[in-house]
Amino acid sequence: MTEVARAYGLDGLPLGLVLVIFFVSVLARSHATYWAGRAVARGAQYEGAHRHGPRLWKRTVDRLAQFAGTPLARTGLALVHRWGPLAVTAGYLTVGVQTAVFAAAGLLRMPYLRFTIASLPGSAAWAVVWGTVGIGAVWGAVALAAGSPWGVAALLAAAAVVVLMLLARRRRTAERDARAGSPSDGTVPSESAL
Repeated sequence: MTEVARAYGLDGLPLGLVLVIFFVSVLARSHATYWAGRAVARGAQYEGAHRHGPRLWKRTVDRLAQFAGTPLARTGLALVHRWGPLAVTAGYLTVGVQTAVFAAAGLLRMPYLRFTIASLPGSAAWAVVWGTVGIGAVWGAVALAAGSPWGVAALLAAAAVVVLMLLARRRRTAERDARAGSPSDGTVPSESAL
């Protein structure tokens, strides 16, 4: 546990306080993503009063508007359509679709109280997993691999494979969209597109 707390600059704090800090931080991030999704859903383009909003919020909403047309966003939308608040709770324990689920809840205008209630157990689970063993396992694997030249080579090769896979996936998506004539313009896909 000491290594986990040290990795986040929380060394020397009691375990309970570390878990509370993790809980609040993940809750804040998920709720910010939800509200950015709500802003995109209501068409926030920063005309009028929104034009003078904070730059970070504007960038977040603009990025989420672009993200809304991606396959990952469609996956998040499908999960929230099918499972509702359960998708939000389970989303905290996933890697890869977590942000998509939170954004989808906002895009689909899930009632905020329902989102909040679903967020509480998910945030608690995330805090316990990452605050105790999760990040420690990640740092342990990195330290183990970095202990030898072969480990470093394996880490670099794995990173290169991941980057190449992501680039190939992006290229295939762009080609498919070009063939279908549906540009990825950042619009929110309709329910029939799911």
